[in-house]
Amino acid sequence: MKNTAATLLMRKQSGEKITMLTAYDYTTARIEDECGVDAILVGDSLGMVMLGYENTLPVTMEDMIHHTKAVARGAENAFVVADMPFMSYQTSVYDAVVNAGRLIKEGGAQAVKLEGGAEVCEQIKAIVDASIPVVGHLGLTPQSVNVFGGFKVQGKDYERAAKIADDALLIQEAGACAVVLECIPEKLADLITRELTIPTIGIGAGNECDGQVLVYQDMLGLTTGHTPKFAKRFADVGTVMRNGFNAYIQETKSGNFPSSEHTYSIDEDIVERLKEERGQNK
Repeated sequence: MKNTAATLLMRKQSGEKITMLTAYDYTTARIEDECGVDAILVGDSLGMVMLGYENTLPVTMEDMIHHTKAVARGAENAFVVADMPFMSYQTSVYDAVVNAGRLIKEGGAQAVKLEGGAEVCEQIKAIVDASIPVVGHLGLTPQSVNVFGGFKVQGKDYERAAKIADDALLIQEAGACAVVLECIPEKLADLITRELTIPTIGIGAGNECDGQVLVYQDMLGLTTGHTPKFAKRFADVGTVMRNGFNAYIQETKSGNFPSSEHTYSIDEDIVERLKEERGQNK
């Protein structure tokens, strides 16, 4: 049965944890869906893990629609949420509704996600009024990386913790169906989760949220360099891929691949006739 915003709410109300993973292509979405993940996030993190950008800021609406369409085709049961990229909703309420509509109509998403609190409540309300579910995003909001001065834990002092908690209530009032809490202290996430009636999805926010989300490249060991503290590696797929690529290169260069079991045959008389016609038997 297809998961929806209502399904996630029922998960919170029953105390069953919500599972969410990122995906950016059909094949990955299909595998995640077959495994029974509740929701798939087509994150603007694709700018970093798929397109090689330094951060999420260069990602465009066209990028998001392209990848969301692929994921939506692979997600038979998972609830598909698409990120609204930088400057697709900050400029005006009108732009926010139009671009959210494109992710639903062209991309095939079931909900959109946007970052921010009080400053985007007007956009959230307008998008929800257009019958589009909205997921909020508080704490470390990657589109604000230049304001934060990097990817840092948020809400560690009273003023910032209070603002995140207040913003969570405001975006719930505006109509958000869920909120992602990223890189905030566990006890703050617990406080927010208890206060809200909508589900909280944590990423680096501890175990008291209603659910968790991870970038699948991080949890499968596909990323190189610095990995966030919260990104537990559940499998070392990166090493498996490297071993496979290296074996292919070595066997191809040595002439061991392809072998007879990987090739197709033809009647020898046909080959001889072709050779004779082309003068290769001389």
